[in-house]
Amino acid sequence: MNSRREFLIAAGFLPFFSRHDRVKMAGIQFRVVHHGSSPHRYLHIHGNETTARDVVMEQVNAHGGKALLIQSNERYVPLRGGRIDPNRMFSREGAEKNLRLLNPAWSEAQISNGALALERDRHKFLHAIRPPRGGRIVALHNNSNGYSVESEVAISDKTSLKDAKNPHEFFLATDPKDFDKLAESPFNVVLQNTAPKDDDGSLSRLAARLGIRYINLECGLGKIERQRELLGWLEQHL
Repeated sequence: MNSRREFLIAAGFLPFFSRHDRVKMAGIQFRVVHHGSSPHRYLHIHGNETTARDVVMEQVNAHGGKALLIQSNERYVPLRGGRIDPNRMFSREGAEKNLRLLNPAWSEAQISNGALALERDRHKFLHAIRPPRGGRIVALHNNSNGYSVESEVAISDKTSLKDAKNPHEFFLATDPKDFDKLAESPFNVVLQNTAPKDDDGSLSRLAARLGIRYINLECGLGKIERQRELLGWLEQHL
């Protein structure tokens, strides 16, 4: 053995080994948890979506991979005296639109400076979450009554709505091959791999532009067994 830790792991005294780190975008902090050698990456980006966070941690502990978890308990996070939706900061256009929406008293200079700060740090986040060959990003979300798969149908390239009676539970994929496989499941699935006219700044849109395999897994807050079920199907079949 090369170290005492390796000896303890091999002997069964340590149940698993995970590395913890941090990555920041303009002061917005993510905890990084890395366990095992899986090429897959997981993301928890809205702090108030606590069911998704719990399922992400279960997944990484059980199957390995790297997870980025936002260090916040709120949906919106502070940015330069204002606030932003952290899933609207992955393009200049999307960030500026969201900053205008959430900070109506801001000047255009404040909006531009906030978006520029995010742009300067975006490469750090992408370096941390971009999967190697054979890997994928899975972002877990919890939604409310105001958002469902029905909100995505009109802006999607393909859809498979096998569980239309449960519209709050669905997958969103950016890779056509992933969509085709997920469409074999009993769940709702949409494909979004072409650029929309309006860039909302989401990571899914950036991943589609960069050719990164990316999947959103949406489920209602508190429905932990259902979210485990969807993620389990993905893990077994994709």
